[in-house]
Amino acid sequence: MTKHIGLAALLVVVSIFSLGIGVAPSAAEPASVIPQAAPNAAFVLGPPKGDGPVVVRASFEFHDIDEISEENETFEFTGVLTLRWHDKRQAFDPVEVGVSEKVYQGDYQFNELSPSWFPQVVLINSSDTIEQQGVVLRVRPDGTQILMAKLTAVAKTEFNLRRYPFDKQRLEAVFEVLGFDEDEVVLEVDKQAPVSAGKLWVPQWNIAGIGMTTRHHTASHAGGRDVESALVASIDVERKSFYVSRLVIIPLIVIVLLSFSVFWMDRASLGDRISVSFIGILTAVAYQVVMNDILPRIAYPTWINGFLNASFLLMVGTVIINLVVGGLDKHGRHDASHRVDLLCRWIFPLTYFGLIVVLFGVAFLLF
Repeated sequence: MTKHIGLAALLVVVSIFSLGIGVAPSAAEPASVIPQAAPNAAFVLGPPKGDGPVVVRASFEFHDIDEISEENETFEFTGVLTLRWHDKRQAFDPVEVGVSEKVYQGDYQFNELSPSWFPQVVLINSSDTIEQQGVVLRVRPDGTQILMAKLTAVAKTEFNLRRYPFDKQRLEAVFEVLGFDEDEVVLEVDKQAPVSAGKLWVPQWNIAGIGMTTRHHTASHAGGRDVESALVASIDVERKSFYVSRLVIIPLIVIVLLSFSVFWMDRASLGDRISVSFIGILTAVAYQVVMNDILPRIAYPTWINGFLNASFLLMVGTVIINLVVGGLDKHGRHDASHRVDLLCRWIFPLTYFGLIVVLFGVAFLLF
Protein backbone atom coordinates (compact mmCIF):
# COMPACT_ATOMS: atom_id res chain seq x y z
CA MET A 1 0.00 0.00 0.00
CA THR A 2 2.74 2.41 0.97
CA LYS A 3 4.57 1.54 -2.28
CA HIS A 4 1.51 2.48 -4.39
CA ILE A 5 1.05 5.79 -2.55
CA GLY A 6 4.71 6.69 -3.16
CA LEU A 7 4.47 5.86 -6.88
CA ALA A 8 1.30 7.99 -7.25
CA ALA A 9 2.95 10.93 -5.50
CA LEU A 10 5.95 10.68 -7.83
CA LEU A 11 3.69 10.73 -10.90
CA VAL A 12 1.87 13.85 -9.62
CA VAL A 13 5.17 15.71 -9.10
CA VAL A 14 6.41 14.79 -12.57
CA SER A 15 3.12 15.93 -14.20
CA ILE A 16 3.18 19.29 -12.40
CA PHE A 17 6.80 19.84 -13.43
CA SER A 18 5.99 19.00 -17.07
CA LEU A 19 3.01 21.38 -17.17
CA GLY A 20 5.13 24.15 -15.76
CA ILE A 21 7.65 23.85 -18.54
CA GLY A 22 4.94 23.74 -21.26
CA VAL A 23 3.14 26.96 -20.28
CA ALA A 24 5.85 29.19 -18.88
CA PRO A 25 8.51 30.44 -21.25
CA SER A 26 12.04 30.49 -20.02
CA ALA A 27 13.37 33.90 -19.07
CA ALA A 28 16.47 33.35 -21.14
CA GLU A 29 14.50 32.38 -24.30
CA PRO A 30 12.29 34.79 -26.30
CA ALA A 31 8.61 34.02 -26.69
CA SER A 32 8.90 34.07 -30.54
CA VAL A 33 11.62 32.53 -32.66
CA ILE A 34 10.81 34.76 -35.72
CA PRO A 35 13.12 37.80 -35.76
CA GLN A 36 11.26 41.09 -35.91
CA ALA A 37 13.03 43.58 -38.16
CA ALA A 38 13.03 47.14 -37.01
CA PRO A 39 10.77 49.30 -39.16
CA ASN A 40 12.96 51.32 -41.51
CA ALA A 41 11.55 53.02 -44.61
CA ALA A 42 14.91 52.77 -46.36
CA PHE A 43 14.61 49.01 -46.44
CA VAL A 44 11.08 48.80 -47.82
CA LEU A 45 11.44 46.99 -51.11
CA GLY A 46 8.29 48.35 -52.74
CA PRO A 47 8.22 51.28 -55.15
CA PRO A 48 8.38 54.70 -53.49
CA LYS A 49 5.01 56.27 -52.76
CA GLY A 50 4.12 59.63 -54.19
CA ASP A 51 1.37 61.63 -55.86
CA GLY A 52 1.51 59.41 -58.94
CA PRO A 53 3.34 56.45 -60.42
CA VAL A 54 7.10 56.14 -60.21
CA VAL A 55 8.63 57.60 -63.37
CA VAL A 56 11.52 55.52 -64.64
CA ARG A 57 13.52 57.13 -67.44
CA ALA A 58 14.87 54.31 -69.56
CA SER A 59 17.20 53.96 -72.52
CA PHE A 60 18.88 51.16 -74.40
CA GLU A 61 22.22 51.70 -76.11
CA PHE A 62 22.90 49.20 -78.89
CA HIS A 63 26.48 47.99 -79.07
CA ASP A 64 26.18 45.31 -81.73
CA ILE A 65 23.74 43.34 -83.86
CA ASP A 66 25.24 39.87 -83.95
CA GLU A 67 22.82 38.05 -86.25
CA ILE A 68 19.55 38.52 -88.14
CA SER A 69 17.62 35.33 -88.89
CA GLU A 70 14.79 35.56 -91.42
CA GLU A 71 13.99 31.87 -90.93
CA ASN A 72 13.23 32.28 -87.21
CA GLU A 73 12.29 35.97 -87.42
CA THR A 74 14.76 36.83 -84.67
CA PHE A 75 17.78 39.04 -84.17
CA GLU A 76 20.59 38.80 -81.63
CA PHE A 77 21.89 42.00 -80.09
CA THR A 78 24.14 43.36 -77.36
CA GLY A 79 23.69 46.62 -75.50
CA VAL A 80 23.38 48.47 -72.22
CA LEU A 81 20.03 49.07 -70.54
CA THR A 82 19.96 52.16 -68.31
CA LEU A 83 17.19 53.01 -65.83
CA ARG A 84 16.98 56.26 -63.86
CA TRP A 85 14.44 57.01 -61.09
CA HIS A 86 14.16 58.91 -57.81
CA ASP A 87 13.65 57.30 -54.40
CA LYS A 88 13.85 59.76 -51.52
CA ARG A 89 14.10 56.86 -49.06
CA GLN A 90 17.63 56.23 -50.35
CA ALA A 91 18.82 59.84 -49.84
CA PHE A 92 21.87 60.19 -47.61
CA ASP A 93 24.25 62.79 -46.20
CA PRO A 94 27.53 62.51 -48.13
CA VAL A 95 29.43 64.10 -45.21
CA GLU A 96 28.08 61.59 -42.73
CA VAL A 97 28.53 58.59 -45.04
CA GLY A 98 31.91 59.76 -46.35
CA VAL A 99 31.20 59.26 -50.07
CA SER A 100 29.59 61.48 -52.69
CA GLU A 101 27.90 58.53 -54.38
CA LYS A 102 27.12 54.96 -53.37
CA VAL A 103 28.06 52.39 -56.00
CA TYR A 104 26.94 48.75 -56.05
CA GLN A 105 28.60 46.79 -58.85
CA GLY A 106 28.51 43.14 -59.72
CA ASP A 107 25.76 40.62 -59.04
CA TYR A 108 26.71 40.08 -55.39
CA GLN A 109 26.75 43.73 -54.38
CA PHE A 110 23.58 44.48 -56.31
CA ASN A 111 21.58 41.43 -55.16
CA GLU A 112 22.88 41.03 -51.60
CA LEU A 113 23.96 44.46 -50.39
CA SER A 114 21.78 47.02 -52.14
CA PRO A 115 18.73 47.67 -49.92
CA SER A 116 16.64 49.59 -52.44
CA TRP A 117 13.68 48.77 -54.63
CA PHE A 118 14.45 48.66 -58.35
CA PRO A 119 12.26 48.12 -61.45
CA GLN A 120 12.77 44.58 -62.73
CA VAL A 121 12.79 45.08 -66.48
CA VAL A 122 12.30 42.04 -68.73
CA LEU A 123 12.49 41.55 -72.50
CA ILE A 124 8.96 40.43 -73.33
CA ASN A 125 9.72 39.37 -76.92
CA SER A 126 12.73 37.30 -75.93
CA SER A 127 13.29 34.16 -78.01
CA ASP A 128 16.09 32.69 -75.91
CA THR A 129 17.81 33.13 -72.58
CA ILE A 130 19.20 36.58 -71.77
CA GLU A 131 22.83 36.82 -70.77
CA GLN A 132 23.64 39.62 -68.33
CA GLN A 133 27.33 40.45 -68.45
CA GLY A 134 27.43 43.08 -65.72
CA VAL A 135 25.34 45.35 -63.51
CA VAL A 136 26.04 48.66 -61.74
CA LEU A 137 23.76 50.66 -59.42
CA ARG A 138 24.73 54.23 -58.56
CA VAL A 139 22.90 56.07 -55.75
CA ARG A 140 23.24 59.83 -55.44
CA PRO A 141 22.72 61.84 -52.24
CA ASP A 142 19.30 63.15 -53.32
CA GLY A 143 17.99 59.60 -53.84
CA THR A 144 18.45 59.48 -57.61
CA GLN A 145 19.28 55.94 -58.66
CA ILE A 146 20.89 54.86 -61.92
CA LEU A 147 20.86 51.17 -62.82
CA MET A 148 22.96 49.96 -65.76
CA ALA A 149 23.15 46.39 -67.07
CA LYS A 150 24.83 45.00 -70.17
CA LEU A 151 22.67 42.43 -71.95
CA THR A 152 23.06 39.94 -74.77
CA ALA A 153 19.71 38.59 -75.97
CA VAL A 154 17.77 37.17 -78.90
CA ALA A 155 14.49 38.95 -79.64
CA LYS A 156 11.64 37.78 -81.84
CA THR A 157 10.19 40.36 -84.20
CA GLU A 158 7.85 40.24 -87.18
CA PHE A 159 9.51 40.24 -90.61
CA ASN A 160 7.87 41.37 -93.86
CA LEU A 161 9.72 39.73 -96.76
CA ARG A 162 7.24 40.60 -99.52
CA ARG A 163 9.75 43.00 -101.12
CA TYR A 164 12.66 40.59 -100.89
CA PRO A 165 15.47 41.26 -101.82
CA PHE A 166 14.64 44.99 -101.68
CA ASP A 167 13.02 44.77 -98.23
CA LYS A 168 13.39 46.84 -95.10
CA GLN A 169 12.84 45.52 -91.59
CA ARG A 170 12.26 47.06 -88.19
CA LEU A 171 13.90 45.09 -85.41
CA GLU A 172 12.29 45.75 -82.03
CA ALA A 173 13.38 44.88 -78.51
CA VAL A 174 10.46 45.46 -76.11
CA PHE A 175 11.23 45.93 -72.40
CA GLU A 176 8.63 46.18 -69.64
CA VAL A 177 8.62 46.45 -65.84
CA LEU A 178 7.49 43.10 -64.48
CA GLY A 179 4.64 43.03 -61.98
CA PHE A 180 3.64 46.72 -61.90
CA ASP A 181 0.99 48.45 -63.99
CA GLU A 182 1.18 52.01 -65.27
CA ASP A 183 -0.56 53.33 -62.14
CA GLU A 184 2.51 52.24 -60.16
CA VAL A 185 5.47 52.46 -62.55
CA VAL A 186 5.71 54.33 -65.86
CA LEU A 187 8.57 54.07 -68.33
CA GLU A 188 9.67 57.19 -70.18
CA VAL A 189 12.37 57.57 -72.80
CA ASP A 190 15.54 59.20 -71.53
CA LYS A 191 16.11 61.55 -74.45
CA GLN A 192 19.58 62.52 -73.28
CA ALA A 193 20.91 58.98 -73.52
CA PRO A 194 22.69 57.74 -76.69
CA VAL A 195 21.00 55.06 -78.78
CA SER A 196 24.12 53.37 -80.16
CA ALA A 197 27.77 53.05 -79.25
CA GLY A 198 29.57 54.00 -82.45
CA LYS A 199 28.74 52.68 -85.90
CA LEU A 200 26.78 49.44 -86.05
CA TRP A 201 27.59 46.97 -88.80
CA VAL A 202 25.55 43.94 -89.87
CA PRO A 203 26.57 41.68 -92.79
CA GLN A 204 24.22 42.04 -95.81
CA TRP A 205 22.29 44.88 -94.12
CA ASN A 206 22.48 48.68 -93.91
CA ILE A 207 21.46 50.47 -90.72
CA ALA A 208 18.81 53.03 -91.68
CA GLY A 209 17.90 54.35 -88.24
CA ILE A 210 17.77 53.71 -84.49
CA GLY A 211 15.09 54.93 -82.12
CA MET A 212 13.33 54.50 -78.80
CA THR A 213 9.66 54.90 -77.96
CA THR A 214 7.24 53.84 -75.25
CA ARG A 215 3.93 52.08 -75.64
CA HIS A 216 1.16 50.69 -73.45
CA HIS A 217 -0.14 47.16 -73.67
CA THR A 218 -2.35 44.80 -71.74
CA ALA A 219 -0.60 42.30 -69.47
CA SER A 220 -2.38 39.92 -67.12
CA HIS A 221 0.65 39.80 -64.82
CA ALA A 222 0.79 43.57 -64.30
CA GLY A 223 -1.65 43.78 -61.42
CA GLY A 224 -4.13 46.59 -60.88
CA ARG A 225 -5.52 47.68 -64.25
CA ASP A 226 -3.42 45.10 -66.13
CA VAL A 227 -1.91 47.80 -68.37
CA GLU A 228 1.88 48.17 -68.47
CA SER A 229 4.15 50.67 -70.12
CA ALA A 230 7.00 49.32 -72.22
CA LEU A 231 10.20 50.67 -73.75
CA VAL A 232 10.67 49.80 -77.42
CA ALA A 233 14.24 50.01 -78.74
CA SER A 234 14.16 49.66 -82.53
CA ILE A 235 16.62 49.45 -85.41
CA ASP A 236 15.59 49.98 -89.04
CA VAL A 237 17.67 47.91 -91.46
CA GLU A 238 17.76 47.71 -95.26
CA ARG A 239 18.92 44.60 -97.07
CA LYS A 240 21.85 44.88 -99.44
CA SER A 241 20.20 43.56 -102.58
CA PHE A 242 23.30 43.28 -104.78
CA TYR A 243 24.01 39.69 -103.67
CA VAL A 244 20.68 38.36 -104.97
CA SER A 245 20.77 40.73 -107.94
CA ARG A 246 24.11 39.46 -109.25
CA LEU A 247 23.31 35.84 -108.33
CA VAL A 248 19.76 35.57 -109.72
CA ILE A 249 18.09 38.69 -111.12
CA ILE A 250 20.63 39.97 -113.66
CA PRO A 251 21.66 36.52 -115.01
CA LEU A 252 18.04 35.42 -115.36
CA ILE A 253 17.06 38.59 -117.22
CA VAL A 254 19.87 37.94 -119.70
CA ILE A 255 18.81 34.30 -120.11
CA VAL A 256 15.16 35.26 -120.70
CA LEU A 257 16.13 37.85 -123.30
CA LEU A 258 18.35 35.31 -125.03
CA SER A 259 15.48 32.82 -125.10
CA PHE A 260 13.52 35.38 -127.15
CA SER A 261 16.10 34.86 -129.90
CA VAL A 262 13.93 31.96 -131.14
CA PHE A 263 11.78 34.57 -132.88
CA TRP A 264 14.77 35.38 -135.13
CA MET A 265 15.60 31.74 -135.86
CA ASP A 266 14.62 29.89 -139.02
CA ARG A 267 11.02 28.77 -138.80
CA ALA A 268 11.86 25.48 -140.48
CA SER A 269 14.13 24.44 -137.61
CA LEU A 270 11.30 23.93 -135.12
CA GLY A 271 13.29 21.41 -133.06
CA ASP A 272 16.15 23.87 -132.50
CA ARG A 273 13.76 26.63 -131.48
CA ILE A 274 12.02 24.41 -128.92
CA SER A 275 15.39 23.21 -127.58
CA VAL A 276 16.45 26.81 -126.89
CA SER A 277 13.14 27.51 -125.13
CA PHE A 278 13.38 24.41 -122.95
CA ILE A 279 16.94 25.26 -121.93
CA GLY A 280 15.63 28.61 -120.69
CA ILE A 281 12.75 26.93 -118.84
CA LEU A 282 15.10 24.51 -117.07
CA THR A 283 17.35 27.41 -116.12
CA ALA A 284 14.41 29.25 -114.55
CA VAL A 285 13.51 26.12 -112.58
CA ALA A 286 17.10 25.84 -111.36
CA TYR A 287 17.01 29.43 -110.10
CA GLN A 288 13.78 28.70 -108.25
CA VAL A 289 15.52 25.84 -106.47
CA VAL A 290 18.40 28.16 -105.57
CA MET A 291 16.03 30.77 -104.13
CA ASN A 292 14.16 28.13 -102.13
CA ASP A 293 17.43 27.37 -100.37
CA ILE A 294 18.07 31.05 -99.66
CA LEU A 295 14.59 32.21 -98.68
CA PRO A 296 12.89 31.05 -95.48
CA ARG A 297 9.80 28.90 -95.87
CA ILE A 298 7.06 31.52 -95.75
CA ALA A 299 3.43 31.26 -96.86
CA TYR A 300 3.03 34.60 -98.63
CA PRO A 301 4.62 35.46 -102.04
CA THR A 302 7.63 37.73 -102.37
CA TRP A 303 8.92 39.98 -105.15
CA ILE A 304 11.58 37.50 -106.11
CA ASN A 305 8.96 34.73 -106.38
CA GLY A 306 6.93 36.88 -108.76
CA PHE A 307 10.02 37.67 -110.82
CA LEU A 308 10.97 33.98 -111.13
CA ASN A 309 7.42 32.99 -112.06
CA ALA A 310 7.15 35.74 -114.68
CA SER A 311 10.46 34.64 -116.24
CA PHE A 312 9.34 31.02 -116.23
CA LEU A 313 5.93 31.73 -117.79
CA LEU A 314 7.32 33.89 -120.57
CA MET A 315 9.79 31.20 -121.56
CA VAL A 316 6.93 28.70 -121.54
CA GLY A 317 5.17 31.17 -123.83
CA THR A 318 8.03 30.93 -126.32
CA VAL A 319 7.41 27.17 -126.59
CA ILE A 320 3.73 27.79 -127.38
CA ILE A 321 4.60 30.39 -130.02
CA ASN A 322 7.11 27.99 -131.58
CA LEU A 323 4.40 25.35 -131.92
CA VAL A 324 1.98 27.90 -133.41
CA VAL A 325 4.58 29.08 -135.92
CA GLY A 326 5.44 25.48 -136.82
CA GLY A 327 1.77 24.66 -137.37
CA LEU A 328 1.25 27.66 -139.65
CA ASP A 329 4.30 26.73 -141.70
CA LYS A 330 3.10 23.17 -141.93
CA HIS A 331 -0.17 24.35 -143.42
CA GLY A 332 1.63 26.63 -145.87
CA ARG A 333 0.70 29.90 -144.15
CA HIS A 334 4.22 31.29 -144.24
CA ASP A 335 3.20 34.96 -144.21
CA ALA A 336 1.12 34.47 -141.08
CA SER A 337 3.93 32.64 -139.26
CA HIS A 338 6.35 35.39 -140.23
CA ARG A 339 4.00 38.07 -138.86
CA VAL A 340 3.71 36.13 -135.59
CA ASP A 341 7.50 36.10 -135.23
CA LEU A 342 7.72 39.82 -135.99
CA LEU A 343 5.10 40.66 -133.38
CA CYS A 344 6.64 38.43 -130.71
CA ARG A 345 10.05 40.06 -131.17
CA TRP A 346 8.57 43.17 -129.52
CA ILE A 347 5.65 41.85 -127.51
CA PHE A 348 7.67 39.40 -125.37
CA PRO A 349 10.46 41.81 -124.26
CA LEU A 350 7.96 44.62 -123.58
CA THR A 351 5.70 42.26 -121.67
CA TYR A 352 8.62 40.97 -119.63
CA PHE A 353 9.87 44.39 -118.55
CA GLY A 354 6.29 45.53 -118.02
CA LEU A 355 5.70 42.65 -115.60
CA ILE A 356 8.88 43.57 -113.70
CA VAL A 357 7.65 47.15 -113.32
CA VAL A 358 4.22 45.93 -112.17
CA LEU A 359 5.88 43.67 -109.60
CA PHE A 360 7.85 46.63 -108.24
CA GLY A 361 4.69 48.72 -108.09
CA VAL A 362 2.70 46.05 -106.26
CA ALA A 363 5.51 45.34 -103.80
CA PHE A 364 6.35 48.94 -102.93
CA LEU A 365 2.89 50.53 -103.10
CA LEU A 366 0.73 47.84 -101.51
CA PHE A 367 3.17 46.35 -99.01
